[in-house]
Amino acid sequence: MIPHSKIALDEEDIAAVIKVLRSGQLAQGRVVSSLEEKSASLIGVKHAAAVSSGSAALHLSLIALGIDEKSEVILPSYVCTALVNAINYLRATPVLVDIDPHTFNSTGESIKGAITDNTKAVIVPHMFGLPADIESIVPLGIPVIEDCAHSIGATVNGRKAGSFGLVSILSFYATKMLGAGEGGMVLSNDRGLIETIKDLRDYDEKEDYRVRFNYKLTDIQAALAATRLSKLPEFIDKRKKIAAIYNRGLERVGVGLPEEPEGREHIYYRYVILVENSAQFMHEMLKKGIECRRPVFKPLHRYLSQSGYPLTDEVWERAVSIPIYPSLTVEEAHRIVDAIKMII
Repeated sequence: MIPHSKIALDEEDIAAVIKVLRSGQLAQGRVVSSLEEKSASLIGVKHAAAVSSGSAALHLSLIALGIDEKSEVILPSYVCTALVNAINYLRATPVLVDIDPHTFNSTGESIKGAITDNTKAVIVPHMFGLPADIESIVPLGIPVIEDCAHSIGATVNGRKAGSFGLVSILSFYATKMLGAGEGGMVLSNDRGLIETIKDLRDYDEKEDYRVRFNYKLTDIQAALAATRLSKLPEFIDKRKKIAAIYNRGLERVGVGLPEEPEGREHIYYRYVILVENSAQFMHEMLKKGIECRRPVFKPLHRYLSQSGYPLTDEVWERAVSIPIYPSLTVEEAHRIVDAIKMII
């Protein structure tokens, strides 16, 4: 069986964690601070705050931006529920927009049409490793949270995704780009915003009272994330090589292939194709020993009983994510191509 996702740890990863265990400093400490500095340097911003997950990063970012029950926050429907959860934690109103069916991202045009006097933020996920057209979104004048959970290391015209908005977030979850188990990061050039998030992530030994959270990252998790971060260029290179095999092998097969608009680097967190019957396709692939998944289990508008998102619906009904990760072998990639050809 070729699994849809797979994490491969090496001796350097294991040694980094053991070093922290032997140090006796397991909770948030110097290793977390070092990871913050490395993450900010990678993205090209001045400040960073490590937290316990990508969801925590979103939640605290919204609080720091002053989002409350009177606020509207724009986001695409074609994302996982973590984003709408963070908005609902604050009893704000999620305002969904449709997507570009070729890139699976929200667009400046779709976001512009959803802006009202109550719009206080827009969350822009860079889906599946391909950055959104962030350069058309930032000028709209709404505070932008870039969700780089899928796209750490990707660039837009040579500039790192995550460096355009007022704030950006990363996820270190087990099946994300770094695959470090759990953890997240908030990044910004706004020092005050990051200081607010650092205050909110820990509730103890404060001079005043406000609702704060236990959203700290441990040095154990940070040590693993740091070693994985150092390997990110290698991970991206391997993903691109597998994607090239897929691009060549599936070019004339009759499936919709990923697009990479000029200036926007695709790092292939997911390799998403469009087929006529996604459920049947995944069933047939599983029979051949290859696990595929819906890249988004269900669009948000379907959870929220809304309608009017035809492009999202079209993509959701046809989209399939096929295996792509650094430990996938060339032989396995060709086996996947051959299986798709037989099914299609």
